[in-house]
Amino acid sequence: MADLELTSEPSPEDLSVILEGLTAFNEGEVGAAERQTLAVLIRDPDGKVIGGLSGYTSWGWLFTQLLFIPHSLRGKGMAGRLLQEAEEEARRRGCHGAWIDTFNPIALKAYERHGYEKFGELPGFVTGRTRTFLKKAL
Repeated sequence: MADLELTSEPSPEDLSVILEGLTAFNEGEVGAAERQTLAVLIRDPDGKVIGGLSGYTSWGWLFTQLLFIPHSLRGKGMAGRLLQEAEEEARRRGCHGAWIDTFNPIALKAYERHGYEKFGELPGFVTGRTRTFLKKAL
């Protein structure tokens, strides 16, 4: 019999056991993930990072985890530029698709303009907002 421990502060070593176990299981089932980090950074004239896109490629997919555009650059096509750069790199890495999720209605419209299509929703994810999952063929 195994004991369970609920914690809000797991150690890095504990999390590593879970990640390594799941990685080994998945690789045995479907092959190596070949996960690679991918970021497209927005820098100010002084070289300071002020926004950008962060995600990874794995199993032939680009997943955008974070995308932030500073207020001064919003509405100027920056989201499309970030996505385009990430998608081009994903294609170079052999990816065939991309996915992203959001609960921001403005971001949703930007992603749809860039060719992403909905494949799932979580209505009421946060008060008055639906979390939408989108994909795009590369």
